[in-house]
Amino acid sequence: MASQAFYLLVSIIVLLSAIVVSGSGSVGINYGRVANNLPSPEKVVELLKSQGINKVKLYDTDATVLTALADSGITVVVALPNELLSSTAADQSFADNWVEANITKFYPKTKIEAIAVGNEVFVDPANTTKYLVPAMKNIHASLVKSKLDSAIKISSPIAFSALKTSYPSSAGSFKPELIEPVIKPMLDFLKQTGSYLMVNAYPFFAYSANSDQISLDYALFKDNPGVVDSGNGLKYSSLLEAQIDAVFAAMSAIKYDDVKMVVTETGWPSMGDEDEIGANESNAASYNGNLVRKVLTGNGTPLRPQDPLNVYLFALFNENQKPGPTSERNYGLFYPNEQKVYNIPLTKEEAKTGESTPVNSNTSQVPVAGEVSKAKVGQTWCVANGKADEKKLQAALDYACGEGKADCSPIQPGATCYNPNTLEAHASYAFNSYYQKNTRATGTCEFGGAAYVVSQRPTYGNCEFPTGH
Repeated sequence: MASQAFYLLVSIIVLLSAIVVSGSGSVGINYGRVANNLPSPEKVVELLKSQGINKVKLYDTDATVLTALADSGITVVVALPNELLSSTAADQSFADNWVEANITKFYPKTKIEAIAVGNEVFVDPANTTKYLVPAMKNIHASLVKSKLDSAIKISSPIAFSALKTSYPSSAGSFKPELIEPVIKPMLDFLKQTGSYLMVNAYPFFAYSANSDQISLDYALFKDNPGVVDSGNGLKYSSLLEAQIDAVFAAMSAIKYDDVKMVVTETGWPSMGDEDEIGANESNAASYNGNLVRKVLTGNGTPLRPQDPLNVYLFALFNENQKPGPTSERNYGLFYPNEQKVYNIPLTKEEAKTGESTPVNSNTSQVPVAGEVSKAKVGQTWCVANGKADEKKLQAALDYACGEGKADCSPIQPGATCYNPNTLEAHASYAFNSYYQKNTRATGTCEFGGAAYVVSQRPTYGNCEFPTGH
């Protein structure tokens, strides 16, 4: 009987170990709003729910967004912006008031699960690093007063550039100048509060800068020979996993082996400038789609196979007001009109079947936010943003047909493109005429946010839009 009990116990332990190892991670999404053409927060919540997305990360605590997320079943990571770090660090009452106005006011109807205190603070040009850990501690103290400290975790997303060494992964190390002033105190805080490290990691940047040395298949989670770590012999089949394990190794090197990690940003742009190698729709679909499959159906990384991967994709929408290269405005899974940029699985059921592909060619409007590098777009068109203010649309239409010298004769009464007789249809035709006439140059499909570039030929009724060729 004793031996039977022993074998039963061993069997249970093995079964439980298998369950732990085979547990899947979670996929959330970053909901950025650096744009002037996005759907209302209420519509965004409906979009998230329709896609089976139940985790979202914000970059602020906007009241309209948090109110829209109430009773939605979606868990939320909110953020205290970098510009408030110094005040939060210096004054406990400031932290108390911020928590009262931005957290307790909405919780628990809005399922806030974590607060990101700052974002990529170490690379903030305002030099806010010294305020980070004191700000985190003051926000935590405020949560304790509100009895929310066990329900809401506190962390701070760090950029992957916080590492001095990342290859091979086993040699991962933090930049020396960060370790004593901020890394160790932050990791101490995360351990004491049962929280986790937030990391933003983008294999796209490494591949784009080193495409002659890094395999594209390795960067996109596709079949590849893999890379063996010369330090520990572990074999990696994807660049992101190697990057994650480099961060784990960096923590281990300074004796923090037991801090968990969440990848709070990762993604791949669907369009970029000519020198942004690899930025295209096909690669973006492969990276994000294969990542979702890995997370939802696989285990952890080679170094931490028992720890499920938890990631937040960047981003929900293309954001047309983000500064920087074209890629910055083209990380979204969705266009502002809520159409998909490409098809990828977002739930475990979807992850088990289907492929990640560009959208079907019969999609009539596929807007790309912001300026687009002419050298990379091929055949593109310009259409009106139907959500723009009517006065803005009309003023832009008047400009295009007047001073802009677009060919607006086809949208006159009785002409081929008069129907459908709507402001959006007429403006789209005029905007496209102006855009093509100006050889699709950067900035010629702006009209103050009233227009988008599209990569599929638009159609309104029987009217077919011409190209510049």
